[in-house]
Amino acid sequence: MGTSTGITTRGRLALRAAKAAAWASRKAGRGNGSMIGGLIALQIDPDLMTQLGRGRRTVLVTGTNGKSTTTRMTAAALETLDAVVTQPDGANMDAGIVATLAANRTARLAAIEVDELHTPHVADALEPEAIVLLNLTRDQLDRVGEINMIERKLRAGLQGHTSATIIANCDDVLVTSAAFDNPNVVWVAAGAGWAGDSVSCPRTGEPIVRDGDHWYSTGSDFARPTPDWWVDDDNLYGPDGLVLPLKLTLPGRANRGNAAQAVAAAVALGADPAEAAAATSVVEEVAGRYKTVQVGPHSVHMLLAKNPAGWQEALSMIDPTVDGLVIAVNGQVPDGEDLSWLWDVRFEHFEGVQVVAAGERGTDLAVRLTYAGVEHTLVADPLRAIASCPPGRVEVLANYTAFRDLNTAIVKGATNV
Repeated sequence: MGTSTGITTRGRLALRAAKAAAWASRKAGRGNGSMIGGLIALQIDPDLMTQLGRGRRTVLVTGTNGKSTTTRMTAAALETLDAVVTQPDGANMDAGIVATLAANRTARLAAIEVDELHTPHVADALEPEAIVLLNLTRDQLDRVGEINMIERKLRAGLQGHTSATIIANCDDVLVTSAAFDNPNVVWVAAGAGWAGDSVSCPRTGEPIVRDGDHWYSTGSDFARPTPDWWVDDDNLYGPDGLVLPLKLTLPGRANRGNAAQAVAAAVALGADPAEAAAATSVVEEVAGRYKTVQVGPHSVHMLLAKNPAGWQEALSMIDPTVDGLVIAVNGQVPDGEDLSWLWDVRFEHFEGVQVVAAGERGTDLAVRLTYAGVEHTLVADPLRAIASCPPGRVEVLANYTAFRDLNTAIVKGATNV
């Protein structure tokens, strides 16, 4: 029996209205219309997500950084079992999730990216078989709030899903706290390059003590669990002495951790570990991230970062032999209008690289680079910033709207600068 059954009369009306709204949006040149369709559908039938989720085996993926990449890897790993529905564009709140599920009502598996604050009620609606918890760090404090509040909401939300397998990053203190009380946790040592948001225990307030890879809270039994899965530069290691080669197309240590959690999630649903691990290697880009495009005489490698932890990880991926580095920063609502986090990121290691500060808030970035002792120029428009670099390879590191707008400009062929 397909998953298209079980939709109520109101739900069918909501789906028809969503389809019509999406068509009108496309005709008006306002995008593909999936988001407005999802919003309208939920106005008509607030229970539609639950209906669309029935009959599916679902994996939810959440965390501050790496959601889209890990979701894409999880979908690839699950495809070794059966057809999978997943977001093509990272729309990870209710309307985007409903639009995704409505677009493919027959796939029996789902890999769904979810915003951290939306995870509890999305889990209530979709009853996932597995929930992947990646990491929790500060992200847009002016819009999202303090990270310890998010951890507490996730912890409370997971208590209603004790039958789900929680795939949790045991290197992240806050994620470990969120998952710690659940009876069915698979612990993955996925790494935590940023520890600035977990210096104290989220449960007791006592200091977190770090000893190599291990960490523990003083005055309690809260400590890093023994991992079931972990990675090194060559292999993925799993239960019962499992060792698998892990050769990824995507760069960086963080993506090896993302792949480990994706494989663990797929295995929890019955996938063969070797097939799941091999499937993660086919992921080459995620919504434009990590792709290389030709812009005039420049071969441009695109990286996205959205918060201090993500920026620090992305900066570690920069090739120091490139001909130019463009760092583009906006401060729109989706980015977070407060850019004080720039002062938490270490920009001090770009000796010998031609750096260009760009974006609507390029001046703020230029001040930070000056204090970091990084020689740079300031060219507000990211396309012109690329053009100012010597011909050859250019790395572009941008936050959300700067990345989105630059991608749009490149697609439109706006290279005559």
